[in-house]
Amino acid sequence: MKTEPSEPPSFPRLQARTQRFTLGAPRAFTVSPDGGRVVFLRSRSGTDRANVLWVLDVGSGEERVAADPPALLKGAAERLSAEERARRERSREGGAGIVAYATDSAVELASFALSGRLFAAELRVGTARELRVPGPVIDPRPSPDGRLIAYVSGGALRVVGAEGADDRVLAEPESETVTYGLAEFIAAEEMGRSRGFWWSPEADRLLVARVDDAPVRRWWIADPAHPDRAPQQVAYPAAGTENADVRLFVMGLDGQRAEVLWDRERYPYVAHVHWSAAGAPLVLVQARDQRSQLFLAVDPVTGATRMVHADEDPHWLDLFPGVPCWSPGGQLVRIADEGGARVLAFGERPLTGPQLQLRAVLDVSDDDVLVSASAGEGAASPETGEIHVYRVNELGVERISQEPGVHSAVRGGGVTVLVSSVPDKPGADVQVLRDGKRVGTVASYAEHPGLSPRVTLTEGGARRIPCAVLLPTDYDGEAPLPVLMDPYGGPHGQRVLAAHNAFLTSQWFADQGFAVIVADGRGMPGRSPAWEKAIKDDMAAVVLQDQVDALDGLAGRFPLDLHRVAIRGWSFGGYLAGLAVLRRPDVFHAGVLGAPVTDQRLYDTHYTERYLGDPNRQPEVYAANSLIDDNGLVLAAGPARPTMIVHGLADDNVVVAHSLRLSSALLAAGRPHEVVPLSGVTHMTPQEQVAENLLLLQVDFLKRSLGLD
Repeated sequence: MKTEPSEPPSFPRLQARTQRFTLGAPRAFTVSPDGGRVVFLRSRSGTDRANVLWVLDVGSGEERVAADPPALLKGAAERLSAEERARRERSREGGAGIVAYATDSAVELASFALSGRLFAAELRVGTARELRVPGPVIDPRPSPDGRLIAYVSGGALRVVGAEGADDRVLAEPESETVTYGLAEFIAAEEMGRSRGFWWSPEADRLLVARVDDAPVRRWWIADPAHPDRAPQQVAYPAAGTENADVRLFVMGLDGQRAEVLWDRERYPYVAHVHWSAAGAPLVLVQARDQRSQLFLAVDPVTGATRMVHADEDPHWLDLFPGVPCWSPGGQLVRIADEGGARVLAFGERPLTGPQLQLRAVLDVSDDDVLVSASAGEGAASPETGEIHVYRVNELGVERISQEPGVHSAVRGGGVTVLVSSVPDKPGADVQVLRDGKRVGTVASYAEHPGLSPRVTLTEGGARRIPCAVLLPTDYDGEAPLPVLMDPYGGPHGQRVLAAHNAFLTSQWFADQGFAVIVADGRGMPGRSPAWEKAIKDDMAAVVLQDQVDALDGLAGRFPLDLHRVAIRGWSFGGYLAGLAVLRRPDVFHAGVLGAPVTDQRLYDTHYTERYLGDPNRQPEVYAANSLIDDNGLVLAAGPARPTMIVHGLADDNVVVAHSLRLSSALLAAGRPHEVVPLSGVTHMTPQEQVAENLLLLQVDFLKRSLGLD
């Protein structure tokens, strides 16, 4: 009997199945200090969620498995603790298997948690073993000498020998609200600090965060689809309310401890910790308003601190990956806003100028600093959407990545792993470089998306707003097209990137008959500090105006039908879509609001107060920047535009109360709208059927709302 060939999966289904074509792609690279090994994670195919720990031998080019989850679990299904699920939600981790690992300083031993159990892998020989310890295990990390592994279980910080002997508690929580060794909610969600303990270079003690979230207001997240289940209690630090109490302790392996002392009332935020052989433990602490911060060196014996550097800014101070840190010679390395530019500072000296907009420090050696940066406002020519890797030292700046695209890197032992995404090729290319020359590659098993974006990277409006314009693949160039604005539009969410996969969803929408525009207005990273900080206290008006200006600026150059303009977005993008249909119905004719922040008082402290201040001191700023306030909708006069609101009921980041309150306000104002509640869905939408059907529902809504067939 002949079997008919099955239809290939649609793009929405394939994108959902592959987690946006990230499955099977290598990531989380570590290079050994001798340059001989590159360790990384990768699943075995573009539809396999389970990450495997791999080792690349740089000399031979051979890849081998160091730890294989199915073999280690003997076929058993993974089970995650509530704490581990929360950590993955904070990091937007949708994978399975080994999702994170840590190594000793020689990159000989790796440790990781799998299904709440502790495992160690010998990276040279490729063997892995389980260590029988109390669980569930969170964030295991070997000591620099590889003799011990520290981990968190039940809120306690524990240490065990690398062979599994002598497991013991270093710090036991004093109450149910206390944890040792974990990052609090806002550190993981907003500060980029997912860790809560750091080994000393000598492996004889640890710097440990003690978090007490007793002061934090409790919220309840229910599952209406299962009324028999009790609501989940979460400690959520909403703007203007109390944060968790965070302290640091230096703890010896013998049980002795010393509290790290600084003015915690003035500087309550522990934003970054660095401990290396180049100097004393280095801690960056911020004021609640984030306008001042201190770089503190810690005495590891007494816990006393001394100020190394202090920063102030009238708007706010941003945080950057990789800094502050010590150079091998003991100089403070940081990123600073000076002279209208975001520069690399080495000691008290800036090593870069307005030509570059620094984004991250990737590695610091005796000879140079490896950084990630965009072309700044002082650059000779704009490089829309490009991010490059540079070597910086006293002699100047050298660009490592050459091809236009989005690049990042990891370095060690004279070997650089360069990860490059470019506009005309799917996925990312991973090259292994020694002394600037390619000596190997790391293969990707990611699926081909089956479409290629027809994208033009350009600038729109008088402010030269970075934009991407996508037209249907089969567009004949004659009739003007209905427009779909597809932004994120807010801080830390750059969407206009010179990379193929960045525009796959936008191209799919374009192929449904739209001209799709992605615009990165003020507030976005990559241009200058002033560009980012223009949204201070006036976020709503600025980001919305830039979407309008980008649209108007592109209208004369592209076939745009300005009588049929829709907008869609998720999270900040959902908020921006709400601003568009409520405040500028003269421009926008329909909107899809995904997980929108509608009342700024319901979002967290560190993020919201950075841009809008304290709601207890300036409630009028919060009202002006929200879609709703105590009196209902904040809107302009004009026709009611078709609006679809989509929200996951299990979202603990942008809670569903945002959408429910908006829906109630719309109903009270007599404004028709549609609400799509997603049962069991968090701020991510990893479920395959949900992710696929969400795209299809949006297209149907947009076509109906704009009067399209």
